[in-house]
Amino acid sequence: MDIYLPIANLPVNMLVIIGLGGIVGLLSGMFGVGGGFLTTPLLIFYGIPPTVAAASAATQVTGASVSGVFAHLSRGTVDLRMGAVLVAGGVVGAVIGAGLFSVLQSVGQTDTVIAILYVLLLGSIGGLMAWESVQALVRRKRGLAAPPAKRRHHPLVTALPMRWRFYKSGLYISPLAPLLLGMATGILTMLLGVGGGFVMVPAMIYLLGMQTQVVVGTSLFQILFVTMATTLVHSVTTKAVDLVLALLLLVGSVTGAQLGTRISRTVRPEYLRIILAFIVLVVAIRMALGLGWRPDEIYTLEPG
Repeated sequence: MDIYLPIANLPVNMLVIIGLGGIVGLLSGMFGVGGGFLTTPLLIFYGIPPTVAAASAATQVTGASVSGVFAHLSRGTVDLRMGAVLVAGGVVGAVIGAGLFSVLQSVGQTDTVIAILYVLLLGSIGGLMAWESVQALVRRKRGLAAPPAKRRHHPLVTALPMRWRFYKSGLYISPLAPLLLGMATGILTMLLGVGGGFVMVPAMIYLLGMQTQVVVGTSLFQILFVTMATTLVHSVTTKAVDLVLALLLLVGSVTGAQLGTRISRTVRPEYLRIILAFIVLVVAIRMALGLGWRPDEIYTLEPG
């Protein structure tokens, strides 16, 4: 069943796009990640222009984040003060990312840069996840206890001036740290169409030293508003947001997330992490190979 994507300027099979959204939603429900970091590569593999894939994926992440944010707000697991600082940095980062996006479009290197960034990010994150998962499995097999978790700021965060108290996060740190973290995530969201949770959550725990109870909710709060800002900026500057594509992805992801949540209850966390690490590394390797292989179509059209 084909449907025409007005911004991507090509017909696609509607069921395939919904299926791709379902795969991302399934992974989101199984592993507790936003899944946005896999949406853009999967769309690119299917033939969607990278610019449209990144912009539309950000829009889909916005819709998918709404229910999660409201759920965490009702439980009181969102640090609104920390979230506001992260959102402020994310909006600034989205504007900076828009400038970088325009520069890359003007020199015709958008596709290449998006692919390289994905290879670096997914390769490094997948490698770290695989290493930690293998260590956890080895400890479990040998009957060893996991090392106690340590919650502390990174030394660079401690050195920053002008400290604020973030009571729900249990922190007394400079707001410059979450502001810069939000800016970095905003740039990534603008360039890659990711929610940024796969970068944000580890950074909030290991760099800022936040209490784990509020990390996911605060991350989702930031993702919701930053992806909204990113969608708006993309709509005004690159004009690459394809709402038809985003809606089809959202339909699939909502359905897939429900199934993924049920599966996650029956599988050990160690196995879930190593499966996710494998998937991430496979996508990174596929994108890396795509940088070296001659494509089937040498020329691609980007929305002007």
